[in-house]
Amino acid sequence: MREDTISPPPGSNKNRKRVGRGNGSGHGNYSGYGCKGEKQRAGRGHMRPGFEGGQLPLIKRLPHTHGFTNKFRQEYNVINLGQLNVFESGAEVTLEALAKAGLVKSLRLPVKILADGELKHPLTILANKFSSAAKAKIEAAGGKVEEVEYAAKAV
Repeated sequence: MREDTISPPPGSNKNRKRVGRGNGSGHGNYSGYGCKGEKQRAGRGHMRPGFEGGQLPLIKRLPHTHGFTNKFRQEYNVINLGQLNVFESGAEVTLEALAKAGLVKSLRLPVKILADGELKHPLTILANKFSSAAKAKIEAAGGKVEEVEYAAKAV
């Protein structure tokens, strides 16, 4: 193979579009810019992004939305300490026991125990999350706290 025999692959080299060289070229008269208007004038293309030709732009037609939505947000079934007084003293409170007592509608979401209210007797509580204040109150009442791993259940 010699250098003078090498040629580019077919279709890789194209002739540039020569506009305004007569109608026989296919790009005569208006040179591909159409007839009249802002897009046909010299210096065309200087419209701001989102400009819709004077029509009320989409950004102004939509209502204002403030802030943002965190797509990584974790929803919880929230239970306050005061609600756990329905269980007897010394009982082991599991996720299934919470569902049976009607404190949790579904076990599809993890269960979090918050410190609102007072725990009147010691309980062993198994849940997915605890607030630090809830842990302190449970242990102060003589109970135990056990965090269990969250596994989605269809209940």
